[in-house]
Amino acid sequence: MANQEDQFKKLVSHCKEYGFIYQSSEIYDGLSAVYDYGPYGAQLKNNIKEYWWKSMVQMHDNIVGIDAAIFMHPKTWKASGHVDAFNDPLVDNKDSKKRYRADVLIENYLDKIEAKINKEVEKAAARFGESFDAAMFKATNPRVLENQEKYDAIAKRLANAMTNSDMAELKQIIEDLEITCEVSGTRNWTDVRQFNLMFSTQLGNIAGEDDKLYLRPETAQGIFVNFLNVQKTTRQKIPFGIAQIGKAFRNEIVARQFIFRMREFEQMEMQFFVRPGEEMKWYEYWKAARLRWHLALGTPAEHLRFHDHDNVAHYANAAADIQFEFPFGFKELEGIHSRTNFDLSQHMELSGKKLQYFDPEMNESYIPYVVETSIGCDRMFLALMSRALTDETVPDADGKDSTRTVLRIHPALAPVKCALLPLVRNNEELTQLASSVYHKLKASFYCQYDEKDAIGRRYRRQDAIGTPYCVTVDFETMDDGCVTIRDRDSLQQERVPIDKIADIISAKTDMKTLLV
Repeated sequence: MANQEDQFKKLVSHCKEYGFIYQSSEIYDGLSAVYDYGPYGAQLKNNIKEYWWKSMVQMHDNIVGIDAAIFMHPKTWKASGHVDAFNDPLVDNKDSKKRYRADVLIENYLDKIEAKINKEVEKAAARFGESFDAAMFKATNPRVLENQEKYDAIAKRLANAMTNSDMAELKQIIEDLEITCEVSGTRNWTDVRQFNLMFSTQLGNIAGEDDKLYLRPETAQGIFVNFLNVQKTTRQKIPFGIAQIGKAFRNEIVARQFIFRMREFEQMEMQFFVRPGEEMKWYEYWKAARLRWHLALGTPAEHLRFHDHDNVAHYANAAADIQFEFPFGFKELEGIHSRTNFDLSQHMELSGKKLQYFDPEMNESYIPYVVETSIGCDRMFLALMSRALTDETVPDADGKDSTRTVLRIHPALAPVKCALLPLVRNNEELTQLASSVYHKLKASFYCQYDEKDAIGRRYRRQDAIGTPYCVTVDFETMDDGCVTIRDRDSLQQERVPIDKIADIISAKTDMKTLLV
């Protein structure tokens, strides 16, 4: 656990030091759970969004994209259930005055039980070696079975309490488990109460209930209210999807773990409209499709897993998360939900407008069912960074071993694709040549020119920001017109003609390598 904490602290520090993420309003001591993306962070985030958009919209004939407004008519959030039901259970410790989400306190307790089970499995695996059968061990070991039984019982109580909005039961679970405050160490808790997560503002200059607006807590509703507009103008036939990338806002009680949970964040969502009765087929289809999207980036399969929801939202009949193993454990990265026809039905009822689809093959009209895929762009950013950031021992130019920090981001997503480096900076002819090569390449992909410090130090700087290829212009270049391309991961160097650089690096960093 300590090693994981150290790893996470190093990640946060690296993000600031190398211009990926800054604390918002830092000169004023910052704003809690709000962050700014720096030069490399903004570029990486844009690349993540481009990969998602191309995978979802460009590669599917029956998915189109929109960009809906952040402000929506207040009735939108009444119809969706957010005004009445978009709450988190809040509890305070009376001694420390620290505020917690009650369900998260219980989930953290469950994580500790799961860690005990995993530790037993790891110890047994080390003892029995290759002959070890993990599934058999979990099914027969008394300590594992005891912990699993305890885990399942608590998880069931939590799911029932959340489904029924039973605040008294949530507090009872906390008391039964003797959960203590991490600050005061006491179990002196207030009653659990509901806390609505929406930020509100007003339309115009005069505040009042009639003019009340909300910053959208999710992007999905902008898709639902535009369902018929999109279907008619694009002439789509069911099944078809509508995709969107956009900001959402939630007044989180406990915003924590860096950019994992923020008050202002960005979502990449797609709502897929299907015939009633076919939603489970498409639900399974999109679960598999979205997992492939993550694996295409080179994410090891053991760092990803599905987690079916015990507590299904009021609008859904099935829900699962793709969880990623962050430095602080397996947590939700993406959600796949079968939302039934709840949203369109609610908007149709409250607006009085028909939101039905006429199916020419069935010769009937119906309200479509919806399967949703929803991934947080910020969480995807954090997942990529936490997997990619590595310290390793490599040989220096003089043959001695040294440690380097390298960000092994997939070349197609890397903020900078290529760095142009003159071997030395004090030779005007050499730097002019390197600069001219840089200006030729920058129209093909995002690249960077760097002549400050020794060449080895520049390599390390590019490794730390994830640049997959460094191009060195040396004195031989002026004679033979060739440069050296250095690969970030293998450290192999290849001599190539200047006029081949763009083709070589474009082929290695092109987004389509992820899409085929």
